[in-house]
Amino acid sequence: MTKRASIAAYVQRQWGDRRTALRCGDLELTHHQVAAGAAARAALLAELLPRGAEPHLGVLLDNTPEFALWLSAAALAGAAVAGINPTRRGPELARDILHTECAVLVTGRAHLPLLDGLELPRVRVLVTDTEAYDQLLAPYRGATPGDATVGPVGPRSRLLLYFTSGSTGAPKAAICTQGRLAAAGESLASHFALGREDVHYICMPLFHGNAVIANWAPALTTGATVALRDRFSASGFLDDVRAYGATYFTYVGRAVQYLLATPARPDDRAHTLRTGFGTEAGADADRFAARFGVRLVEGYGSSEGGAAIQRTPGTPPGAIGGAAPGSDLAVVDPETGRDCETARFDAAGRLLNGAAAIGELVNRAPNPFEGYWRNPAAEAERRRGGWYWTGDLFFRDADGFLYFAARADDRLRVDSENLAAAMIENILARWEPVRGVAVYAVPDPVTGDQVMAALALPDPTSFDPAAFAEFLAVQTDLGTKMAPRFVRVMAGLPVTATNKVWRAGLRGEGFWSGGIVWWRPPGDSAYRRLTSTDLAAALPRS
Repeated sequence: MTKRASIAAYVQRQWGDRRTALRCGDLELTHHQVAAGAAARAALLAELLPRGAEPHLGVLLDNTPEFALWLSAAALAGAAVAGINPTRRGPELARDILHTECAVLVTGRAHLPLLDGLELPRVRVLVTDTEAYDQLLAPYRGATPGDATVGPVGPRSRLLLYFTSGSTGAPKAAICTQGRLAAAGESLASHFALGREDVHYICMPLFHGNAVIANWAPALTTGATVALRDRFSASGFLDDVRAYGATYFTYVGRAVQYLLATPARPDDRAHTLRTGFGTEAGADADRFAARFGVRLVEGYGSSEGGAAIQRTPGTPPGAIGGAAPGSDLAVVDPETGRDCETARFDAAGRLLNGAAAIGELVNRAPNPFEGYWRNPAAEAERRRGGWYWTGDLFFRDADGFLYFAARADDRLRVDSENLAAAMIENILARWEPVRGVAVYAVPDPVTGDQVMAALALPDPTSFDPAAFAEFLAVQTDLGTKMAPRFVRVMAGLPVTATNKVWRAGLRGEGFWSGGIVWWRPPGDSAYRRLTSTDLAAALPRS
């Protein structure tokens, strides 16, 4: 295909191909069956879409074959899919559907209770696992790709409206065209040497950009097989990989930590998996490779497509990589726009000038960001000054390699020094007993922030404060302001539907939520249980 290929063209190419394209449990569909199923759904959509309505449909499903078929159907029809997050509730859920102007909503019986009581005027709801749905689809089963369209079909056709996660405000619906999605699929397939014989295991939710852009699209462009898991399961991961013969998967958030927390087995390396691609594995990537024999490649690409970092040979430990071709990436002070200092390290690799080196990553070159649906203010914020502002914090070494520091919302300011939560998390994750770490800010009694860490332990009552303090004391890259003032011990960290730690919830609970909290009084290196008296002293003064 050409550089300006469309997803529709790749779906049409599946016609007549009798190799396996899609597997989910005991179900197997060939490429031809996928193309035929997509054509039938495109014809149904053309019939149901009201005249004058935006060619948008919402999909409120787990990772089912129907989700994948509707992605292909939308491409053939010239429509756009809005992936609806099933963890949203009530007015927020209705807002997502109505904001993206979905005239049709595809869901299943399991999610119907989420719609009870919601006002969704002029939204036609299709329930896939029902006899009524089968009867509705039946007249169109003879359709062929290209028979029915609801809008222009080509590289510039809108295909995805996917909500970006954020800690404040309503989620924004980023736009992705068929051309950008096809180009992303082609690029990733080339970068990871993926081909038609590969099996792509998709366990991250399809309503999120990671699963569609980094996994489904590369499979479609190469003609590979897609294997679906309805929802991520750490205990079922290896069994699925073996059953499907999976060779490639993607991950986000803390999925890698959950996999490492499963009991080790003698056959942990008995599988076909070669590569995992994702974000936020950090130091766990080496542990994963040592245990499972699978290379994890940490990447970075903003959900909106405005900036990308590519890992190349020679990338030093801890770095994500360098600017992707065609990018002009810089790390700047978000207030002044001036370049931050080059990062300096000591012999142990500790960042010496974090306050001056950490800044926001921007792309100063033309980029493929295609905007947000009906949100000009957020779009302008991303594009201010002619640059693309990622909202993520990085630092850069003398050779131009970029290191992720934190999301902008995960920055802490302690004693006038800027700290990045992700850097502290990577250090704390080395402690052997821990199974998950989240670092976030709580208010200082006078000004700024204090560092609080949530630690996930199999048995929260087993936390050894002396052993933890001893561990901190020998971490050579733990800056003087980085050691947690407060430690909350939990059986598991709260996560979003995409397996990212729900820091907004942890920040909202602050110092105290009725769980086990330890703290280190000022000037003391030892931790003790937090009491109500301690808490009164720790709270900000009026």
